[in-house]
Amino acid sequence: MSPDPIFWYGLALKMAMTATIVVAASVAVERSGPFIGALIAALPTAAGAAYIILAIEHPPAFIAASAVGSLAADAAVAIFALAYAALAQRHGIVLSIGVATLVWLGCAALLRLVEWTPLSAIALNAAVFAVTIPASARYRGPMVSRAGITRTRYDIPLRAATVALVVAVVTTASHWIGSFASGMLAVFPIVMGSFVVILHPRVGGPAAGAVLAHSQLPLIGLALCFLGVHYLAVPIGVWWAFAAGLALTMAWSGVLWVVRRMHIRAT
Repeated sequence: MSPDPIFWYGLALKMAMTATIVVAASVAVERSGPFIGALIAALPTAAGAAYIILAIEHPPAFIAASAVGSLAADAAVAIFALAYAALAQRHGIVLSIGVATLVWLGCAALLRLVEWTPLSAIALNAAVFAVTIPASARYRGPMVSRAGITRTRYDIPLRAATVALVVAVVTTASHWIGSFASGMLAVFPIVMGSFVVILHPRVGGPAAGAVLAHSQLPLIGLALCFLGVHYLAVPIGVWWAFAAGLALTMAWSGVLWVVRRMHIRAT
């Protein structure tokens, strides 16, 4: 790590920026039901902030390569969400989130053993979602009670500190761990983990698990985001690529929302 004070000021700014984005998103999740909460949770909030920081410090080719890592790791996030939703039905928050996190870390370690391409990463996501989407269906029933969520004074600072720590690790380590691992670490499920830690003790495991069970389909949009960033970062520049990736995710979420509204009206 550099002893230069500018390095530390820059790192502090990065941590503060990312924590602000993620805390705002997680508060919005708490005020909505499981489906809307899942749409929010699956947006590239923490990952987006981390990518902005990476783009400041690395060339477009690095960002394009990192996006492949994030694309492959999106499948691990889907497995994480299923693991938590299943465990939360009968277990407390510590066991549920702890085991789910270990599952994600195990999947991430296995992903490092393969030289992934965009096409193979897409195939991996297709195979994983073919399992996790139907397997999560049984956990999508309970609704999150908005009235049941009462924050303590340390909830938001705790979330901000946790997210800031992850961002500090990702952005600082990116110079040593390489593009693929940086992309994987950028999609560590900190947003999902942060709000289920808040929801689980207040509304119960099944209700908190319902949000992550609903997140399976929205996570497909996250995969589309990283696929777009990979192919567009070099030809049109990282900032336009980020905008296009976000547009893809938002469009997918919009389609899911419209389909759900039509289904509700039909029934």
